[in-house]
Amino acid sequence: MSTVAVAIICKTPASGLSKTRLSPPLRPEECAAISACFIRDLSKTIAGLVDDGDVAGFAVYTPLGSVATLRPLLPDCFRLILQGGGNLGDRLLKGAADLLDAGHSGAILVNSDSPTLPGAILRQAVDAVRSGDNVVLSPAIDGGYTLVGLSKPHTRLFEDIPWSTPDVYRLTLDRACEIGLPAVAVPAWYDVDDAASFQMLEAELAGRRPAFAAENMRGSEAHATRQFLRQRQAVVAALS
Repeated sequence: MSTVAVAIICKTPASGLSKTRLSPPLRPEECAAISACFIRDLSKTIAGLVDDGDVAGFAVYTPLGSVATLRPLLPDCFRLILQGGGNLGDRLLKGAADLLDAGHSGAILVNSDSPTLPGAILRQAVDAVRSGDNVVLSPAIDGGYTLVGLSKPHTRLFEDIPWSTPDVYRLTLDRACEIGLPAVAVPAWYDVDDAASFQMLEAELAGRRPAFAAENMRGSEAHATRQFLRQRQAVVAALS
């Protein structure tokens, strides 16, 4: 059986350059640290699918020359591919095309902002990509999407999209309809990219299931992120 490549599209963590919309409440060095935790946790969830035998794990990363910093955050089974240039759409398209050109039967690109993304959502996405020529999307609650999956590259799908706006998911569905590409939605999840979603993450890891999530849909354990939050909360408590 050929494999589906499941890849985190990510920027190697660096203070002052990573997760800057989380500052405040986090300091720049904390933003880089939690970014590293997100990558550790999400890649561990993907590695659980790799163990099933039909998935290959990847990081589609930037910038050039940062492998020595990124590699320790990833499971040994992960391979790395350098991102292309341009806007997010250009980078998503090239990342998917590179993975498909490498011989995988499908490519799923996952944002690096969802450390608790359930493995069950990824499994549904893998199965959906295998079902034919379609686009598979997990809508994010902010109007974007948490992952996109393809078995063939479709340039138009990523054109004329106002990235980082609440219209991304809706307009991607419009593009799919325009080119006659079936769209398959797997369950929604959330990105942690601002103070409000950071509070949602804290609540989830404290045991409160996100309000949008189905009762049977539980987030991944996110051990590294959980440990980061515990340590940060201890420091805040000591200073208060």
